[in-house]
Amino acid sequence: MSILLAAVPSSLDARMPDGPVHRLIFAVDIEGSTERTNPAKGELRRILYELLDRALEAAGIAARHLEPYTDRGDSVLVLIKPHDDVPKTLLLGQLIPMLTALLAEHNASVTRPELRMRLRAVVHAGEVHEDDKGFYGDDLDAAFRLLEAPRLKKALKEAAASPLILMVSEEIFHAIVEQGYLDDALFKPLVRVRVGRRQRRGWVHVPVALPLDRPAASRRPRSQLQSTPLSIAPVNGRGLGRSREQAEHRGGGLGVNGREAPPPELG
Repeated sequence: MSILLAAVPSSLDARMPDGPVHRLIFAVDIEGSTERTNPAKGELRRILYELLDRALEAAGIAARHLEPYTDRGDSVLVLIKPHDDVPKTLLLGQLIPMLTALLAEHNASVTRPELRMRLRAVVHAGEVHEDDKGFYGDDLDAAFRLLEAPRLKKALKEAAASPLILMVSEEIFHAIVEQGYLDDALFKPLVRVRVGRRQRRGWVHVPVALPLDRPAASRRPRSQLQSTPLSIAPVNGRGLGRSREQAEHRGGGLGVNGREAPPPELG
C-alpha cells in the first residue's frame, strides 16, 4: 500500500457541511507501540493499514462508505457514513471478527516478536464536525476516551489469547446489543469516563474470530493485495485515508446484565 503525503485538496472546503453530520465511529490502537523501535513502528503501521483494508473489504464496506482514514500515529480512526448496506450489526458481527482473525493469522506467521500486533478497538456513533484540519467533536472525544481507558488496556493484557479487545459505547450497547442483535452476555460493563460534563459508559467484549475462508476475499495472499494510494484526512494538517476514486472499482456495496457499571475513570 502506498501512502501519498500530499497537500489537502482545495476542494475540501466545498464539500464540508456547515453543521454536524452523523457517523459510525470505529477506531483501533496498537498495544505497546511505545515499546517498539521506530523501524518496527513503521512496519506495524503498514501492517495495520493492510489488515484494516482487508477486513473492511471482506465485510463489504467500500470506499464510498468511508471518510478518509485519520492517522493518529499508533491508532487509526475510521468514520463510516450512514448507509443502509452498512448497519452497525455488520461492523460488530462481521468486521470486528474478521479483523480479529486476520490479526491472529498475522501473529502466527511473523517470526519477529516486535511485529506481533494486538489491538484495542472502540465502536461508537454520533455527530462529528469537519474543518480544513480534520474531524472533531464531543462524540470523537468520547470514543477516544473509551479507547484509551486504563481498564481497557488492562483487560487486553488479561485476554492473552485474543489479539483484539472491543469497547462499545452505551449508545451502541443499548441500540444494538441490548436489543438482541448480539448476545448481551458477551458484553460486560467495564468503564465510565468523564467527557466534559457527562459520564460515558463502555462495555467490553472479546471477539471470536471469523474463519478466514468466509468470505474468501480475506484469504488473498499479500502479494495480490491491491495497492491503493491513500488520500489525506488532515490531522494537524497531515493524515491518511483511502483514495475514493482508486478504491471504488472494487465494487462491494456494500442486556443489560443487571450489574452496575464501575465508578468513573477520571484519568
